[in-house]
Parts: sequence; C-alpha cells; structure tokens
Amino acid sequence: MTETIRTATTHDAGKLAELAAVTFPLACPPGASRADIQAHLEKTLSEANFTDYLADANITILVLDDGGQLNGYTMLVAKPASDPDVASVLSALPSTELSKCYVHPEHHGKGAASRLISASIADAADKGASGVWLGVNSENAKAIRFYEKSGFQRVGTKSFKLGDSVEHDFVMEHAL
Repeated sequence: MTETIRTATTHDAGKLAELAAVTFPLACPPGASRADIQAHLEKTLSEANFTDYLADANITILVLDDGGQLNGYTMLVAKPASDPDVASVLSALPSTELSKCYVHPEHHGKGAASRLISASIADAADKGASGVWLGVNSENAKAIRFYEKSGFQRVGTKSFKLGDSVEHDFVMEHAL
C-alpha cells in the first residue's frame, strides 16, 4: 500500500472538492433533500472553498493520498468555538474542531478513517490543543459509534444548517 497521510496543499483543492461531492452526501440524514445537499456542497465544499481553507493558518487539512488519488480527508480548525451551544459544553481547552472527516466509500471498513482520526488527533496535540471536538448528525449511528471507538464522548448538541433545513448534531469531545 502506497497510501500516506499528509498535509494538503493548494494543489489538492480540486481533488478535495471532488472527494467532498462523493463523501458528504453519505453523512447526511436520510431525509436530506438533494437540493439542500447540493447547496451545501456549493456553499462550503467547492474548489474555491478548499483553496481558502488551505490558505488559512488556523486550518489544517490532512489527506489520505494513494499515489495522487485522495481517498479521504480531515479538516482541523484551531480556533475557539464560535457557536455558543458548543463553547458552553467543551471542557478541554484550547480545543481544535475536527470539522470534517470523510473517506471514499470504496475505502470504508479498511481502517482508513481510523488512521486519519489518529493522525488528526496527533496533529492537534502537536499544535497545543488540549482537546478535539466535532459535530455529528444525531441520526448517523455509524459515525457516532466510530467516534466513540476513537475516544470521543458526547457532551452536548448543536444545530446545523443544511441548505434550507436545520439538522441536529451531537457535539462530541476527545480530551488529549
């Protein structure tokens, strides 16, 4: 396996947007409309968005790279939580948000997500975080189990705007 985990560069922005278009819909609740999913992809996961994320010194994107093919990615945001529902429940501060964690469906069940999570937690710790937090849709039982197995605990809830719909997320935290 030539698969490596590395920090993304601006050259990866297009491939990240393509991967996001495949992986983001898989994490959405069953009732999410195609229009809302498409609106979210255009608003936050386009090539231009990834170019901006990669230029932000407070954001790190790690990719699972197999000879130039991106099979997964995580996005770490090293900024204080701006959502008051999140900020009020975090206990391990300073905390880094695991904003995104997606693996191509062809690589599900092969340990790819576990490797990405471990690398992401290590990256946050290396940069001085005392904790890592994330939001996961409250209906995504598979992801919730995965995060629990990765050391995250549910500490609260928050709302998430998906297109014209409001979804409900669990806030999960991993103390480092």
